[in-house]
Amino acid sequence: MVSFSKVLSGKVVAEGILDAVKEHTSRLAKLGVRPGLAVVIVGEDPASQVYVTSKGKKAEECGFHSVKHELAATVTDAELLQVIDDLNNDSAINGILVQLPLPAHLDADKVIQSISPSKDVDGFHYVNVGMLGTGAVDKAFVPCTPAGCMVLIESVLGKDLSGLNAVVIGRSNIVGKPMANLLTAANATVTLAHSRTRDLPKVSREADIVVAAVGRPRMVKSDWIKPGALVIDVGINRLPGDPDTSAKSKLVGDVDFDSAIESAGTITPVPGGVGPMTIAMLMANTLKAAYAVSGLAQPDLLPTEQRKVAS
Repeated sequence: MVSFSKVLSGKVVAEGILDAVKEHTSRLAKLGVRPGLAVVIVGEDPASQVYVTSKGKKAEECGFHSVKHELAATVTDAELLQVIDDLNNDSAINGILVQLPLPAHLDADKVIQSISPSKDVDGFHYVNVGMLGTGAVDKAFVPCTPAGCMVLIESVLGKDLSGLNAVVIGRSNIVGKPMANLLTAANATVTLAHSRTRDLPKVSREADIVVAAVGRPRMVKSDWIKPGALVIDVGINRLPGDPDTSAKSKLVGDVDFDSAIESAGTITPVPGGVGPMTIAMLMANTLKAAYAVSGLAQPDLLPTEQRKVAS
């Protein structure tokens, strides 16, 4: 029997953040400022098209100026870089997002680094990566998925994680490494684990906080979890359906939810956990960029009840 009091809904927390984004966007509108988000997509990958459409709709719901640039899969580096340069110089655009992955013939790193750091709402530019790595969290644009994970962690444990051990499973530049930096900045003792970590289940069992971002379905089992630990499941894996039983494909995380919930104190579900937080933090980063241009102090986007927990 699943205890739903253990399940941390990212959807609920994300809705609170989006409500705050909409409120502050309305305040900026009274000053003649409207946050602008430009999304650039190359090619016609169906999954990327869905993601871009979702981001555009959410930006419009928040009251943003939303722009989408759709480029052919055959676009050259020079042509794509020109689009980004134009957006860098467009005062109506505060945030620029290039949907990844890009076609293999394009230099993705060169493209990402061409985005102005002040408009890099994905948090992938080396300037933002460097600020996060040196602890200047408030000045950096933090990648949206780890930023969302951190808000979920703070909603349970508060902002100061002193005395707590955290294990991040997965060392990607998009999630694992920035997640470790955020946890370190919050005073946790952090282990960044991966496929070559010796006795990974034992390492995981010692953690008060486990963030699974390895991309392997149901890899983290119940016996990997310290009793009472907070488990954040970043994984989104689609398991194929069974044609013999007409069962549909299913989304699962990197954590074996049904077994891990017996050990965990709190756990995020898949879907409905980290996923909604990612797009909410993209909107929050875009608002942050607009506030920076306006010269106003950055707003606190935590819902009131979370603010009490985090303080």
